[in-house]
Amino acid sequence: MMIDTHSHLYLEEFDADRVEVVERAKEAGIKHLVLPNVDKETISALFATKQQFPDYCSLAMGLHPTSVGKGFKEDLLCIEKTFSEENFIAIGEIGLDLYWDKTFLKEQIAVFEQQLQWAVDLHLPVIIHNREATNEIFASLRKFSGKVNGVFHCFSGDEYEAKKMLDFGFKLGINGIVTFKKSALPQVLKKLKLSDLLLETDMPYLAPVPHRGKRNESAFMQQTALKLSEIFETNVSEIKRVTTENAITLFRLSIF
Repeated sequence: MMIDTHSHLYLEEFDADRVEVVERAKEAGIKHLVLPNVDKETISALFATKQQFPDYCSLAMGLHPTSVGKGFKEDLLCIEKTFSEENFIAIGEIGLDLYWDKTFLKEQIAVFEQQLQWAVDLHLPVIIHNREATNEIFASLRKFSGKVNGVFHCFSGDEYEAKKMLDFGFKLGINGIVTFKKSALPQVLKKLKLSDLLLETDMPYLAPVPHRGKRNESAFMQQTALKLSEIFETNVSEIKRVTTENAITLFRLSIF
């Protein structure tokens, strides 16, 4: 069995067949899904999906960096209000994204660090989104050194970055990118331990080969597990066992 530690099942891409997507995931051995929030606009859909699949999904709450703008203070208040309305297993998806736009870099950093403080206060791990902002994220994490842990979602960095993230006490989330033909990730992962990794999809994005370019879903995570079995030269059952144990420990899940 596996745990998809990063799924956006609640997004509109699944409105037409959400039940069938979950059925296929279960058939593929996906035991549980972790659903990180995006922004205040996705909260209602997030909660509705949890209500539809109460025992199959756990929630993370946060404000995604690409949603940070001039009204970020109001957005943070809206996010913070939900902590009294629902139980969350993590703060996320949070972080920094300098790929699309650097206009609100200062605001992104302020939002990121506020949410890191929430994680400290609530004793929760964090799910970090990092796109072309590794150094800036490390600078923020140093301010909370020893106080926060979590996972760097969608890891695709080099060996140095990986080891720095691990030194901060984080796991690395591995998804369909590892199956891409030109990905350098397999060579990086060979230098790491399986105990450092979590499996994820980022559905509906980043579908693994041979589904690349299509809408991603949790059932496809089997392909990622198979690729990791090649990289670590072990059977796929061991990949599933260790990454599942990693997820249960990090998010303190009680699903078995």
